[in-house]
Amino acid sequence: MSDTTTTKIVTLEELRAHKTKESLYLLISGKVYDCTKFLDEHPGGDEVMTAEAGQDATEAFEDVGHSDEARDLLPGMLIGNFEENSELKFKKTPAAGSTSKPEQGSGLFYWAPLALLAAWFGYRFYSTGVPY
Repeated sequence: MSDTTTTKIVTLEELRAHKTKESLYLLISGKVYDCTKFLDEHPGGDEVMTAEAGQDATEAFEDVGHSDEARDLLPGMLIGNFEENSELKFKKTPAAGSTSKPEQGSGLFYWAPLALLAAWFGYRFYSTGVPY
């Protein structure tokens, strides 16, 4: 579905009506996606998706740092835009390619294991004089 004038507007009531494993909608950056068929394939398990169903899942989606491949799947699941005058105010994210918000947590997943490995080698070297 493209972002034209014929794009469906999804209400808060409709979003909240689809929060089961049989029919699951997620609101991400002001757009509503039908993720029902993807539940079994989601690498994080279906629990993380069902926990975000019926509400704004933008922050949870962005905090995980989804890959470009994951983001490429979204257009095929698009239901429509979320109603702008809803009591649920959705979070907007920067446009693609924007550098205003860096990926959160990506450095931690890279540096923490390296630091632990370096600490282990340092301990082994200084405690025994043998590097391994």
